[in-house]
Amino acid sequence: MTTGMQYGHVPGVDKKISRIVQGTIQINTGDDAIGFAQMDAAWDAGINAFDTAHVYGGGANDKFLGRWIKARGVRDEMVVLAKGAHHNDVRRRVTPFDIEADLHDTLARMKVDYLDLYVLHRDNTDVSVEPIVDVLNRLQKAGKIGAFGGSNWTAARLAAANAYAKASGQTPFAVSSPNFSLADQKKEPWEGCVTISGPTNAGERQWYADNKMPLFTWSSMAGGFLSGRITPENQGEFTSYFDKLAVECYAAPDNFERLNRAKAVAAGKGLTMPQIALAYVLHYPLDIYALVGSANAEEIAANIVALNTPLTTQEMDYLDLRAEAA
Repeated sequence: MTTGMQYGHVPGVDKKISRIVQGTIQINTGDDAIGFAQMDAAWDAGINAFDTAHVYGGGANDKFLGRWIKARGVRDEMVVLAKGAHHNDVRRRVTPFDIEADLHDTLARMKVDYLDLYVLHRDNTDVSVEPIVDVLNRLQKAGKIGAFGGSNWTAARLAAANAYAKASGQTPFAVSSPNFSLADQKKEPWEGCVTISGPTNAGERQWYADNKMPLFTWSSMAGGFLSGRITPENQGEFTSYFDKLAVECYAAPDNFERLNRAKAVAAGKGLTMPQIALAYVLHYPLDIYALVGSANAEEIAANIVALNTPLTTQEMDYLDLRAEAA
């Protein structure tokens, strides 16, 4: 592994964790020659944490990750973040049965004995936190998971779960995985998506600061909006599903101003707008690990530059419209 990566720690995981987490969605899981090369590039750059989910590729991502782990012999050094209990078209699946079933599916697909981090992909507020905390603790005690958390869980639900864990003498949720980016999300891209971006979610961010809970944030690029491809003039021209989604969720005057400011800061530092967008997330004063979908070694290198590009408080405030000059 090369230098330049930064690492942190999560309670319950006895390994260092790279602050850039490589997602498997952008990996070519259908061609091991190509996919392994992508994974190797991430590993060689110092990324030791990889993200997958029970629903990704109908299980193909889990199986691919397992093949790469076996071929490279790196299980003891790497951190696997796997997600389960996503809803489907007929059921909201955040139940003890589904949590355990998805975990065992993922373990069998990867052909590994445990997951470092097991994160519930969605929440269901109709289910009380007690049975959810109980089953996760049982799986942890059985050695199947190192630590656990919630993706798209609100701070209020996490607080309720951890209050019950404390009262019952059990292990609390260790991490959370919400959306977070420089752009203010105007509309949720999918039902049950939880973001901590924007001025209206300052209270959520403060809760994480107060509780010192690590965050594995996703979509630093705001669905591609922060690439700069979408402008006020061309926003009606995008026809593909994800491009239209980015327009619907982020194309607003304040976000276009954030985009302009990111462009100005990037020009001053000799970087790209995507690098500034990622730097903003990684330098926000929270314990953040960014889930990214680097497709090749060049993108990985660019992201590591972003990780190591400090932004001053004044620059951060300028980017997020809290100050008039950087």
